[in-house]
Amino acid sequence: MAPTSKTVSSPPEAPERSLDQRMDALKRANNIRTARAQLKRDLKAGRTTITEVLDAPPEYLLTAKVFDMLLAVPKYGRVKTNRILKQCKVSPAKTIGGLSDRQREELVSLLQR
Repeated sequence: MAPTSKTVSSPPEAPERSLDQRMDALKRANNIRTARAQLKRDLKAGRTTITEVLDAPPEYLLTAKVFDMLLAVPKYGRVKTNRILKQCKVSPAKTIGGLSDRQREELVSLLQR
């Protein structure tokens, strides 16, 4: 019996990025983090509502977790947030941009009460 040789393929590598590209990506990421932090402060202070945010989310919020945004709302802790998400059949790992129309409408409706 001849020995069989296995070829192990390495995962494809990301293309090399220039220093300018990396700096631009870092700048964008920092801007997004800053904007999200400001939104969370606005939610805590009552200057904006979670229903407004979920109804028409700004672009920088599309990749944020619904769970994290709900936690920024006053009087919403982990237990209440998990209960709401479970009731609306939304995974805690779901992003705001990944919500289906039904999930979004159900969440907004439930949170307006």
